[in-house]
Amino acid sequence: MCRSSQTRRACGRNDVVSTWDSLRLFSPAQYSSLPGRLMPSRPGELYPNAAHVVDYLADYEKRYDLPVQRGQRVDSVDRDGPVLRVGTDSGPWTARAVISATGTWTRPFLPAVPGRRDYRGRQLHTVQYRRPSEFAGQRVVVVGGGNSGAQIAADLAHARIDLIWVTQRPPRYLADDIDGRALFDAATARRRALDEGRTDAGGVASLGDIVAVPPVRAARDAGLLASRPMFARLNTTGVEWADGTRAEADTVIWCTGFRPALAHFAALRLRGTRGHIATVGTRAVDEPRLHLLGYGDWTGPASATLIGVGRPAREAARDIADFIRH
Repeated sequence: MCRSSQTRRACGRNDVVSTWDSLRLFSPAQYSSLPGRLMPSRPGELYPNAAHVVDYLADYEKRYDLPVQRGQRVDSVDRDGPVLRVGTDSGPWTARAVISATGTWTRPFLPAVPGRRDYRGRQLHTVQYRRPSEFAGQRVVVVGGGNSGAQIAADLAHARIDLIWVTQRPPRYLADDIDGRALFDAATARRRALDEGRTDAGGVASLGDIVAVPPVRAARDAGLLASRPMFARLNTTGVEWADGTRAEADTVIWCTGFRPALAHFAALRLRGTRGHIATVGTRAVDEPRLHLLGYGDWTGPASATLIGVGRPAREAARDIADFIRH
């Protein structure tokens, strides 16, 4: 059950879907499926959009009659003798084991760039972006060289918004024939190599930073996605590079990643390096009744993806079953 007080999940049409309109997965439907039910393909759509994914998840929930408790928000998890006490906005729960899958979407990361608090324009993060029409007539700076930054920059570029795209290093596109299938295989191979004591080949990071889904590929090939180096600071009206070059900007969109949403575990005092909780597989090292799922490779290879979450989820279920039996 564990859902943080800030989390908004796209599990059904009555929920809020916190994505931008043109969002695409970077794996075909058959490689974006949960265990037991393939995501159906749609004619003319290689990479599923957000609505497709929401429909699939709603159908998955209905097919397996999953007892989802909507509208119940988890604020805390603490020890209470032989059980864990889960504090929610509708009263406490007790559990012999808890799986937390709150992910990272509700903890957007904003870098400490000089002048960010002085800037008078609009600032938003990936999670707040919806569609290009909101920025008609504006100059927009998009910050970030990953998939979100590239997709949002392409979205704005296709709409002919006055765009500056800045990245820490020149954009690294994966080969056009590589998508989430190869990324899943690379993440799995890296984890296997590390577990066996072999050399770290770099996994997904060794392949590149950006999957060239069709809208990104089209914008890139049309010359609409020329990036500039990261600026040094913001001023009141825009951005400024180290050489003194300036650019006015009405809006800055920070596509700068996320951190794990783990504030509900503060009372357990489990946080370690980089804000992570130390785990063996999905099980918390210092609290064996707690499992974490879907936060990244530290909770299972590609565990934050639809296709990748199945294996660590099965391992967590087996581990919990064994723990309860004993």
